[in-house]
Amino acid sequence: MTSTAGGAGQLLAISDLHIGYPENRALVEEMRPGSDEDWLLVAGDVAETVSAVRWALGTLAGRFRQVVWAPGNHELWTHPSDPVTLRGAARYDHLVAVCRELGVLTPEDPYPLWEGPEGPVAIAPLFLLYDYSFLPAGCATKEEGLAYAHSTGVVCNDEYLLHPDPYPTREDWCRARVALTERRLAALPEDVPTVLVNHYPLDRHPTDVLWYPEFAMWCGTRLTADWHRRFRVRTMVYGHLHIPRTTHLDGVPFEEVSVGYPREWRRRERPPGQLRRILPREVAAR
Repeated sequence: MTSTAGGAGQLLAISDLHIGYPENRALVEEMRPGSDEDWLLVAGDVAETVSAVRWALGTLAGRFRQVVWAPGNHELWTHPSDPVTLRGAARYDHLVAVCRELGVLTPEDPYPLWEGPEGPVAIAPLFLLYDYSFLPAGCATKEEGLAYAHSTGVVCNDEYLLHPDPYPTREDWCRARVALTERRLAALPEDVPTVLVNHYPLDRHPTDVLWYPEFAMWCGTRLTADWHRRFRVRTMVYGHLHIPRTTHLDGVPFEEVSVGYPREWRRRERPPGQLRRILPREVAAR
């Protein structure tokens, strides 16, 4: 854990920038901090190509005091349009190297301390993936769940583009990442609260509102269902669902901060690309 003061700034968050869409790229071009002290948490799905990820994170890193990135599934795709053909863990490692060139913190770096008005908070970007344990109703195994998803036509492109090499399966990679991350979080000082930043929610409850419930299989793992209690979580930040909102579990805010695709955000009243303030928390008027 490193000590990096946040001073008088804000801890802001965004995810699912999907800058392959010109409209979304334009949103990133306009993103600015409120002050020179603001940090930005980016919870994955920046883009599908390494060059686009580099442009977006580099642009944001030049504006915010500190950018912290957790990977989404789209960055991990080996996409036909990307000349970088690395797969699996090698692709992830390459993206981490790109981030380090840009000064962007990743799940492989020491967790930084953000100093706010209520004291220090450890910011932990996570890379955990999923293990198909968020099964559709009536399904008892991954095989049954995938068969059901294929029967409905709702199948995540990860099945074709996100390769787990050198792990045998995506769930094997997920379990390895969960075990590694759990050890790191358990080693944090017990008197320091955390903000956990992951592409997927740590608990299944945010997926209850999905239009296509079977998509929950690609949205996390039950192995992290108690982490918001175990690791003194002040706020859990995630994306992936493209349903920006705040929920609470055991008193802990779960903040879904995604931009999503233009066809989705055009239907919303709130202007797209607005950064979510994570800390200091807003104080409700009495």
